[in-house]
Amino acid sequence: NEPPNYFLCIYLFILKTIRPVSAGFALDLVWLFSCRHTAIVAYGDEFFFGGEGISSCSPGGTMLGPPDTIVELGETEVTEEIFMDYLSSLGETTYRGDRYRLFEHNCNTFTNEVAQFLTGRTIPSYITDLPSEVLSTPFGQILRPILDSIHIAPPGGNVINGGRNL
Repeated sequence: NEPPNYFLCIYLFILKTIRPVSAGFALDLVWLFSCRHTAIVAYGDEFFFGGEGISSCSPGGTMLGPPDTIVELGETEVTEEIFMDYLSSLGETTYRGDRYRLFEHNCNTFTNEVAQFLTGRTIPSYITDLPSEVLSTPFGQILRPILDSIHIAPPGGNVINGGRNL
């Protein structure tokens, strides 16, 4: 008997509506910083990381709605039970809500790490490289202190803590 395979994908959301006004002109934050929210869809649920920690919901169930893009990751042989134990461990350590950092430790780093656990492959670099590209610009460095204080937690999910949905 072969073990069952579970289909996986990434939901990619482009946060187009966030537009600050600075020096008399609007800056499109889609370019300015990592305004790409990602979540991984596995075992019939969407899992993501934000300022509340690791959360889950039905696919497309946050206020962000359906994703702008779906990136197929393929399949995994990791069972749902092992996956939930893994998320529980991450939620108690590496991916607690207080560890969220917009540029260095965000939804995209979470999705990348979980994708590697499930498939052995990373998510596309155009998603993971954007924060460093922005921070390498003078304007990115000027805005960094303000942007570092932002904690994004898309409403609509159930926070995972110790393997339980709260």
